[in-house]
Amino acid sequence: MVDKSAQIQVRARRARAAVCGVFAANGFLFAIWVVHIPTIERRTDISHSTLGSLLLILAAGAIVGMQTSGPLSDRFGSNRLVTIAGILLASALIGPALSNHVIALGVSLFFFGMFNGALDVSMNSQAVDVERLYPRPIMSTFHALFSIGGVLGSLIGAITLSADVPITVAMGSAAVLGASVIALCSRFLLSGSQEQADGEESAAHGHFSPRVLALGALAFALLLSEGVANDWSTLQVKEHLGTSDGTAALAFGFFATMMTVGRFCADRISGRFGPVAVVRYGNLIAAAGMVLVLVSDWLPLTLAGWAAFGLGLSGSVPQIFTSAGNLGTSAAATNMSRVVGMGYVGLLAGPAIIGWMSHFVSLTVAMAVPLTLTVIAALAAGTVRSRSTHEVCRSAQR
Repeated sequence: MVDKSAQIQVRARRARAAVCGVFAANGFLFAIWVVHIPTIERRTDISHSTLGSLLLILAAGAIVGMQTSGPLSDRFGSNRLVTIAGILLASALIGPALSNHVIALGVSLFFFGMFNGALDVSMNSQAVDVERLYPRPIMSTFHALFSIGGVLGSLIGAITLSADVPITVAMGSAAVLGASVIALCSRFLLSGSQEQADGEESAAHGHFSPRVLALGALAFALLLSEGVANDWSTLQVKEHLGTSDGTAALAFGFFATMMTVGRFCADRISGRFGPVAVVRYGNLIAAAGMVLVLVSDWLPLTLAGWAAFGLGLSGSVPQIFTSAGNLGTSAAATNMSRVVGMGYVGLLAGPAIIGWMSHFVSLTVAMAVPLTLTVIAALAAGTVRSRSTHEVCRSAQR
């Protein structure tokens, strides 16, 4: 007779690999869309301002997808939602490639955003389920795989664009590849949430609990800071130091690289020192990096500041999502959708806030916003503290 614990370990390893594949596929599909934005803009003959409005439609679709997928995941299982949303997201990638009119593009982007939001929530909910089978944190690694998938998608997109591959062929092939990966991984996903231990906080079904609001506010602050770095780091260096476009682009490169490196390291740190330490000390590192950005007039020091900012931010959001997914048994994915949704609003709001501030102060001065938010996040790190399944099991064994 096969040992039951050995079966569980095999199942856990397969599920972990499958969720890694899903996160990578999600990053890949989204990156393929991003690198083709200029081409799609020219094909549809729209202005930058119209494109900005269309991206808000994409964001609206994402929020709709996030808020609907949480309750659906709780009712039918996150594994089913991951499979359905993932395959629909891959299929929706073809929409922008075929769009020749602004209305068609708007409709396509709404559905692309909706399925991406649904996959975001359901795959993070599935990741929490898988993590409960492990004696150590593994959430940050999943997010690192999303980054790796994004890098891969960007490289492949750049190669196909350089080779003048038709956009319908390039994005259609990427859609088939993404859907195939999702379908392959779906058979190994967990089919149902693991039960939480007694004493863990139970979430209310009909409203935002104070704990969900606190986690959502933390996610809002940190993803706002990440959004600022994504959209404004390059321009900050160019404006403040007067560098060339190529040199200024190093700022985002340093930030994104250290964000990925940090995500691969954060699980080990969380396992040894706890999630609160990851959030508290990570955000102190991020704040220190942003101080360098604010005061430095020397390129290497400024790049070091952006690198430290990425490293410090890297591990916090996975800890927040893990905490949200472990708040209760009956509404885990719903909690996740609320926290992810609030964070996503921050990701969108950050660049807009800095853009508005840039009319009155320099971009460098405006970076006081993410500096302030990372300091607040460090002070509020205790929000992610929870008695996880791992800790309950260890306590029972003593």
